[in-house]
Amino acid sequence: MEKLTKEALKKMSDEEIIRRAKKLAKRYCVGNGKDFKLKDFSTQPKMELGPEDKPLVKEALEQGIQELTRLQEVLYAQDRWSLLVIFQAMDAAGKDGAIKHVLSGVNPQGCHVTSFKAPSAEELDHDFLWRCLKELPERGRIGIFNRSYYEEVLVVRVHEAILRSQKLPQKLITKKIWDQRLEDIRNFEKYLDRNGTKIIKIFLHVSPEEQKLRFLDRIEDKNKNWKFSTSDIKERGYWEDYMKAYEKAIRQTSTKDSPWYVIPADNKSYARIAVASAIISALDGLNLHYPAVSEEKVAELQQIKSQLLSGES
Repeated sequence: MEKLTKEALKKMSDEEIIRRAKKLAKRYCVGNGKDFKLKDFSTQPKMELGPEDKPLVKEALEQGIQELTRLQEVLYAQDRWSLLVIFQAMDAAGKDGAIKHVLSGVNPQGCHVTSFKAPSAEELDHDFLWRCLKELPERGRIGIFNRSYYEEVLVVRVHEAILRSQKLPQKLITKKIWDQRLEDIRNFEKYLDRNGTKIIKIFLHVSPEEQKLRFLDRIEDKNKNWKFSTSDIKERGYWEDYMKAYEKAIRQTSTKDSPWYVIPADNKSYARIAVASAIISALDGLNLHYPAVSEEKVAELQQIKSQLLSGES
C-alpha cells in the first residue's frame, strides 16, 4: 500500500483502486509454486504502520470493500463465473476477522461462507474432497472456505494418527499419500477453473510471537475467553511441522490459474487490505461486465418508460 492521504483515497476512481489493489496483491502472490520457500515471505508488512496511519488504513480498507462490492454485483449479474476464496492459517492468525471485515459490504445473496471443522461420521464415509464439493459456489457468487480440503494435507499430515482413523483401506496408506493428495487437489482445482470457478488460496502468515500475544489477549479479555481452547496451545508445539506442511502444500498446488497468496498477518489491518486486494485482483481478471441488452429490449424499455411518464400505466 503506497503512502497516500485520506482525501486522495476518497477521490480515487474505480480503475485506480483496482490498479493499486493488483499491485499490492502481486507482492504476495506465489503463482507457480515450484521454487516456493516460506522463509522468503515475512509475517510483517513491507511498510511501517504506526498509530498515525490508522485513519489512512481504515479508509483504504473501506475503499477496497466498496470496489469489491461493485465487482461482486457485476459477477452476480453476468452469471458466468464463480469465485472460491480459501482461507488457511494457524490459530489466531485472523481468518474470521478478515472474512468479517473484507466481506462486510458484499450482498449476502451473492456470497456464502463455509467453515470446516473436524469431519463428521458421514463425511468420513466419503472421499476427502466430498464435503467441500457440496459447498462450492454457484455461478455469479463468491464462496468463502474458512479452512478447506487443505486440512487433509496439513493437520492430518502433522497428526498422522488422524489418517489412521479415516477408514481408508490399509493398502492405500503409503508414503506417497501426501503427494497423491496434493496431486488430486491440483487436478481438482484445474477442473474447477476449466468449468468457470476461479480459485485463490490465502495463507495468513502469522509469527509464533504474534500468535502468543493474541492468545494472551484472549485469556485476559473475558469477552474473548470463548475463543480460546487448550488444543490451541498443544498445536503450537507442532509449529515447525505445520510450517513444513504449509510450504509443501503451497509449493505443489500454487499455479498461475489457482494461486496462493502468502499474506503477512502480524498486522491485522494491513492483512485485511491485502486480502481485499487479492480478491479484487481475482475478480478483475475475469473481465466482468453487465449482460448486454439487445436493441429490441432497449426499444421495449423506452416504450415502457414513455408509458410510465405519460401516466398510461
